[in-house]
Amino acid sequence: MKAAEQLFDDSVVYVTRQGAQVRVDGGRVVVWDVDGDEGELAGFPVEKLDTVNIFGNVNFTTPFVRKANENGIVLNYFSQRGKYRGSFVPQKNTIAEVRRKQYALDEDEKLAIARAFVDAKIRNSRTLLHRKGVKGTGKLEDLQARLPKARHLNEVRGTEGEAAEEYFALLDGTLTSGWTFETRSRRPPEDHINSLMSLTYTMMKNECISALRQYNLDPFLGVMHADRHGRPSLALDLQEEFRPIFCDAFAVRLVNRGTLTHDDFRKDNKLNDDAIKTYFDKWDDYLQEEFTHPHFEYKVSRRKAVRMQAILLRKMIVGEMDEYHALRFKR
Repeated sequence: MKAAEQLFDDSVVYVTRQGAQVRVDGGRVVVWDVDGDEGELAGFPVEKLDTVNIFGNVNFTTPFVRKANENGIVLNYFSQRGKYRGSFVPQKNTIAEVRRKQYALDEDEKLAIARAFVDAKIRNSRTLLHRKGVKGTGKLEDLQARLPKARHLNEVRGTEGEAAEEYFALLDGTLTSGWTFETRSRRPPEDHINSLMSLTYTMMKNECISALRQYNLDPFLGVMHADRHGRPSLALDLQEEFRPIFCDAFAVRLVNRGTLTHDDFRKDNKLNDDAIKTYFDKWDDYLQEEFTHPHFEYKVSRRKAVRMQAILLRKMIVGEMDEYHALRFKR
């Protein structure tokens, strides 16, 4: 079994093997090769799981759904290439008290959280550029210094937009020879590096959705991104602090180390079938890598760090903490 086809990190499973089935066997969640003759591809103890992510043509049995509900396991559905399609959320994953606090946030509380998100995003943008030897980040520093004076969410959004424009203007300096970044493009991405960044943002958004749901926050009710049907606004809010230092850093690593080349992309700028498996493999490895947390000063994996931020956000929302401490890297 290839590593990219079945990935496991503590409590999260990725199922990308097309034609596979997720089922239960006693106290284990089992991934079974339905179309072929390989039988059991992988098995995981139910009590250690909190999230199962399935991609593309993967199905699951009714007994698995029942077991997932009983054990608080969230099931997330994605297209084969990582586009979020929906989720099954167990009954025990909704605590009314937490949701009431979240829905009752006033404008000052939302403003404080939004400032923290954007402050961390700009700080982490500066850090990534500094690590790659890129000069000329003074304007980003000035924009970051402006945030404490913001008195309305639109001011925070405006500062974030200016900072993103300045950051993307400098991002080309992080890339190795043969790769260039001219401007950020979406829907559809106009080149290979933009496609890789979009895919990575999608994967991080999925991590944020999973983390927020694990700690009983509604990922669809945000504080900075506007409400829109089907948009996980709070997950997009939380994702901001991770975009440069986790997402962009990962995309830059893949191309600078030659893990992915231009030949790995199709004419529509999306990764080909073999490359997408490599991408998922490397992404899961990346999330499992540990670093010293800049606030708590002990080692955590990147995936654990995302979940820790969801915990800190919940604590602020329910009043257990006076402010939200975003993940900020100073060097």
